[in-house]
Amino acid sequence: METLIQNAEKHVIQLLTDKLDNTYVYHNLAHTQMVVEKVKEISEASGIEQKFKDILILAAWFHDVGYIINKDNHEKHAVEILKVFFEKEKVSEEIFEQVSQLILATNMHVEPQNELENIIRDADSAHVGSKDFSERTELLRKEWEFTANKKILDKDWFEENIKFLTSTHRFYTDFALKEWGIRKGKNLAKVIKNQKKSKKDRIKLSQKRKSLEIKKTKIELPERGIETMFRVAMRNHITLSDIADTKANILLSVNAIIVSLALSNLLPKLDNPSNYHLAIPTIIFVLFTVVSMVLSVLATRPNVTEGKFTKEDVANKKVNLIFFGNFHKMSLEDFEWAMGEMMQDRDYLYSSLKKDLYFLGLVLDKKYKILRVTYTVFMIGIIISVLAFAISFQLKGTGVLTD
Repeated sequence: METLIQNAEKHVIQLLTDKLDNTYVYHNLAHTQMVVEKVKEISEASGIEQKFKDILILAAWFHDVGYIINKDNHEKHAVEILKVFFEKEKVSEEIFEQVSQLILATNMHVEPQNELENIIRDADSAHVGSKDFSERTELLRKEWEFTANKKILDKDWFEENIKFLTSTHRFYTDFALKEWGIRKGKNLAKVIKNQKKSKKDRIKLSQKRKSLEIKKTKIELPERGIETMFRVAMRNHITLSDIADTKANILLSVNAIIVSLALSNLLPKLDNPSNYHLAIPTIIFVLFTVVSMVLSVLATRPNVTEGKFTKEDVANKKVNLIFFGNFHKMSLEDFEWAMGEMMQDRDYLYSSLKKDLYFLGLVLDKKYKILRVTYTVFMIGIIISVLAFAISFQLKGTGVLTD
């Protein structure tokens, strides 16, 4: 059975990683892994026999895999996927029936009939009694918005959570009631508190909007000032970047000309024994020139980024949509959706502008540091090369260096 569980884990991880749509930011691999851990935790505390514990673990791994087909009736789809996998693994019909029954029992509209069904139901909703309840339910909210393609208002979401915690959900095992019941009550109280706060905020926002309409001209000036600040700062950064690129190109061109002249004029003459004294100065000269060219290229070489993001990244405001390197591999549809989300969120929009300005500054810092090193190398190389040539001619003239 241990080998079967390991194979099941690998199979489910591959399915959820490769085939699950990015819109499912809650019912994903992380949720499945959490349910598996909670099943183990409740089973250990409840003293369940190992063979039944193994059945529960298999059901936990497969209980949400049906989302790769469709969220509607995903439990039945999960059973279909389970059947194909069990046939391949040559698992008995008895075990298939037991695991299937547990998967179907995870449907919130189904009343658990035995202790195993109680355990998997409590494991599936363990987040209700956890400290990160707010974060997990927010992911569920985003998933509903993505899949339904509409925004859920705070008012409606709080009502949905209160209804779920007070009417729909209950813990079935003694372990869950003891360990998670108190935290569930605290989470309910927090939702109610947030609902009241949201209502007050809506009233304040309504009053603020009325005030803004009265003082529209006064309010517009700071917004214009912010936009002007970003525009000027961006333009200055881009101008400085152009200057850096121009300086690097000048150095690259000058050094390329120097190398060309050295190759065409100096190197052919070194074959003559009378010019052997020029070998070392020429090598020094060419070496510093090549190093300067390499540094000039490094200063202007572009950095290639992944160019891809997920809807979860947008939901968590982790991606900067203003920089092309973050979206150049995305489809037009996904990019338009993401930009729409960003433009509706003022804080997200300004945050993206600030990030873009910050990372432009980092790029400029890198370019100018490399340029400073390049000019230093070029200057030192010229000085050392001239001195080397002068010394070699001097030694040649005094007879120290002979043919």
